[in-house]
Amino acid sequence: MIINKSDFGEQFVWGVAASAFQTEGSCITDGKGLSIWDEFSKRRGKIFKGHSADISCDFYNQYARDIALMKSMHINNFRFSFSWSRIFPKGAGELNSDGVAFYDRVIDLCLEFGITPWVTLYHWDLPLALQQKNGWANREIVDHFSDYVSFCISHFGDRVKHWMILNEPMVYTGAGYFLGIHAPGKRGMDNFIPAIHHSALSQAAGINIAKQLRSDIEVGTTFSCSAIHPHTIREKDIKAANKVDALVNRLFVEPLCGLGYPVESLPFLKRIEKFMHQGDEIALQAVPDFIGIQNYTREVVKHSYFTPYMNSSLVSAKKRVKEVTDMEWEVYPQAMHEMLHRFSKYNYKKIYVTENGAAFPDSVADGKVHDPKRKNYLQSNIAEILKAKSEGVNVEGYFVWSFTDNFEWAEGYRPRFGLVHVNYETQKRIIKESGHWYSDFLSGNC
Repeated sequence: MIINKSDFGEQFVWGVAASAFQTEGSCITDGKGLSIWDEFSKRRGKIFKGHSADISCDFYNQYARDIALMKSMHINNFRFSFSWSRIFPKGAGELNSDGVAFYDRVIDLCLEFGITPWVTLYHWDLPLALQQKNGWANREIVDHFSDYVSFCISHFGDRVKHWMILNEPMVYTGAGYFLGIHAPGKRGMDNFIPAIHHSALSQAAGINIAKQLRSDIEVGTTFSCSAIHPHTIREKDIKAANKVDALVNRLFVEPLCGLGYPVESLPFLKRIEKFMHQGDEIALQAVPDFIGIQNYTREVVKHSYFTPYMNSSLVSAKKRVKEVTDMEWEVYPQAMHEMLHRFSKYNYKKIYVTENGAAFPDSVADGKVHDPKRKNYLQSNIAEILKAKSEGVNVEGYFVWSFTDNFEWAEGYRPRFGLVHVNYETQKRIIKESGHWYSDFLSGNC
């Protein structure tokens, strides 16, 4: 099946995505404060081979070259994030004018090149100074985050018309405040439960504040999601899959739309009552102009007596299927179709796919990067989006993760997700085969 950009209509948004910590480098340059990831990545054994994001793609210095490269590839929409600690080094209080000026330059250059900026306000890099006060586990963070949102919308909102409040709150709370495998490295329910609630409150507060400040902007937030399937038709496996589904796909979207936390599927969420204040049920709610979903794969789940709270475990994709990515995620494009239909049932105005992509073991040969698996992955996922759209799902945009290779959190530089290959020693960029395909697709030449 040959798919063309025109099949989606003229209003459909096509773009690429990146995040501040993963690409910018310059972690203390020009007054920037440290983030939790700056500190966490220095801990022994936390990052693959001790890799550091101190330089990464050097976007802080290379942004003009990268934005020009986007334009040459016919990319007209760029989703990126602000580093909270670059703007407010301690998370609150004194403003860093140099950090603000950097994002002014990025935004202005995007607009000069005809590229629309889409800004994510929080993509996991909490100011370290706020974590020293327990971060997302401290209710005070809701007010600090609200102040940060207010400043950003007020200062940049004349030029940035598309905003995302949080990036994948399930991931940064689960991996960072329960499992401890991501920054800030906290573990256990005593950290996880309050982090969930304060993130959900901040999610709604951010949307409401942004919409109150400007009526000429589009405000949403993003959710990670995976199709969750039971390993067998046994009742225990089905129940286990339902629990994982509630955690992975329902935990943050349902409070936002007034359904509350999925306590019936996850009884441990009753512990949130300890952190609820009068009026919180309403404060958790907001009406975004869109939601972003970020899907990469599916997970297969079986019952397990040995997993506390969940009684479930994931069945390794490598044991189930032949085709997996460098992250050991199953290549399963049907998950995109399933998740679009699933999230459309919440009746939001529109859905954007704000991340989708794959890591494969790329290498440079004769000055080129041949990555047919990534090209096939993107094509098959885009086909599933078109299928869902033709069936009535109001999906209105797609952003490839990611524009360039970058620092992939605890995995360091091992996985490469980019349409553009980065040599981290020389900072040389090479457009991969998948990048050339996407460029041709966007220009209508394929």
